[in-house]
Amino acid sequence: MPHNKPTRSEREFQDLLRRLELALDASQIGVWEHDVRKSGIVWDAQMHRLYQTGETSRLVPTSIWENAIHPDDRDRAFAEFDDAIARRGAYNSEFRIIWPNGEIRHMRSRAHFFVSEDGAPSFIGAEWDVTADVELAAELQRQRLVAEARAKALEESNARIEHAAEHDYLTGLPNRRLLDKRLAELHGNKSVSSLAVLHLDLDQFKQINDSHGHSAGDTVLRAAALRITAGIPADGMVARVGGDEFVIILWNFAGREELDRIASDLQRRLGKKIRFGQELLQSGTSIGVAWNNGRNARNLLTESDLALFQAKKLGRNRIEFFTRQLQDDIQSKRRLAEELRLGLERREIVPYYQIQLDAKTREIAGLEALARWIHPEKGVLSPAVFLKVADENGLAAEIDAAILSRVLEDRLDWQAQGAVVPRVAVNISGPRLFDPGLLANLEALKIPSGALSFELVETIFLDDSDDRLVASIERIKQMGIDIEIDDFGSGHASLIGLARLRPKRLKIDRQLVTDIVGSKEQHRVVGSIVEIAKALNVEVIAEGVETEGHAEVLTAIGCDTLQGYALGYPAPAADIARLIAPRALNHATPGVGGR
Repeated sequence: MPHNKPTRSEREFQDLLRRLELALDASQIGVWEHDVRKSGIVWDAQMHRLYQTGETSRLVPTSIWENAIHPDDRDRAFAEFDDAIARRGAYNSEFRIIWPNGEIRHMRSRAHFFVSEDGAPSFIGAEWDVTADVELAAELQRQRLVAEARAKALEESNARIEHAAEHDYLTGLPNRRLLDKRLAELHGNKSVSSLAVLHLDLDQFKQINDSHGHSAGDTVLRAAALRITAGIPADGMVARVGGDEFVIILWNFAGREELDRIASDLQRRLGKKIRFGQELLQSGTSIGVAWNNGRNARNLLTESDLALFQAKKLGRNRIEFFTRQLQDDIQSKRRLAEELRLGLERREIVPYYQIQLDAKTREIAGLEALARWIHPEKGVLSPAVFLKVADENGLAAEIDAAILSRVLEDRLDWQAQGAVVPRVAVNISGPRLFDPGLLANLEALKIPSGALSFELVETIFLDDSDDRLVASIERIKQMGIDIEIDDFGSGHASLIGLARLRPKRLKIDRQLVTDIVGSKEQHRVVGSIVEIAKALNVEVIAEGVETEGHAEVLTAIGCDTLQGYALGYPAPAADIARLIAPRALNHATPGVGGR
């Protein structure tokens, strides 16, 4: 009797099959088998779901698989399967399929080659949908590319920021920051045998900017940058460190002669005209040079700047090399300037007064206030010691103001002693005249009419005095303050300026007075000046009266007032008080005061 009950091994095999089907179903992996001699493929139910065929038959034509593959992947997929057949080996492929609704899915297929019991070459394989993996990998790749692009953009941005931080926006040259960095590197580099710094400043640049506009100035700067770059050797670097200021670093050069040659060549290049629209602009250059030559290279920038200052001071369009003497002189002037500032704060700048006599009566007609510095250590200093330093450091206007203030104080003291105070002439510099607050300050002082006169010591403006300056001078006149022109005949003042300003007085320059007794030519020149002044109703003061002979000749020519050492030396306020006191004779004693 047949035994229909499955054996234990059959049950285990069926259990194993059920577990395998469950696992395959859960993993959504389809299984297929293909006899390569036939045109059909055995698919399980999951394969139909993967391809969305809507069928359940186990045997399907190969055309279903072939037609489902994306056209762009078809040739490759077929070639990979043919290769596996030819090799009688494993099949491994990944391709896209198109569902009936047009959706594209990514499939991965794996199969092993075997020969069936009847000798048929066959493949049994598994296939599953990897669309999510592919899309995730694509997204990760996209994110990686985006991250790399952002990193590159950030790197480029940082590079641009770093470049902008170390380069001049207009010329593209290195700026002061990069210059300092490079100079520090060179200073510590043992392979650098020589090091030099050339400081360049474009002459006439401000005038070009003022007369042609900033666009012209920018054109000049860019042209200068190109010309300088073309004029320096390979072992060199140029930076723009200021408005029209450039600095060149040179290293491993032959010596002083090569520096001379390079500097001269740069001066020649920068002296050539620059086209701006229809115009040709021209600017020279001043150059200061310093090189290590045994000195500390760290100081080269400061030393070249000092040399440049000297070049500009001596007339511009020059080349000056730094020397130790130059440093000492400049430091000495700087110390003097600082002392002068302190002296102004301590009211050490005071007026000394020199009397002016009526040429005919020899009575005191006026006083000139001359600046003196009562230095706590060096004693009384004349203007020759400090006025030039004052001009170079912008202190001339402060000195003018200090002297004016003390003159007004001295006048009040003299009046309190019962003296009849003559007119006092006070110097006023060009910067002081251009001070927009000058008129208001003068009005606040309530200066009595006729008490003061202002000597214009910088009369070079007379040929080209602008309307604002003329208006200021007219307003000063309306306050009752006389205007005097100093050093007339020295070549500064002109007849046109004299006629336009109509001062109350002019002072004949002492150089014309010196030889007037023995020189007929000087006599005629001074006589002509007096005639012109009289024609314009301007009084004449002759300064530099050193002898009685001077006084007699000048009086005979027609000068109204005399001033000089023959009549009185500059003296402090206390000495003048005794001279103009009521009990004093109303005429001068020659030699009054200390020289």
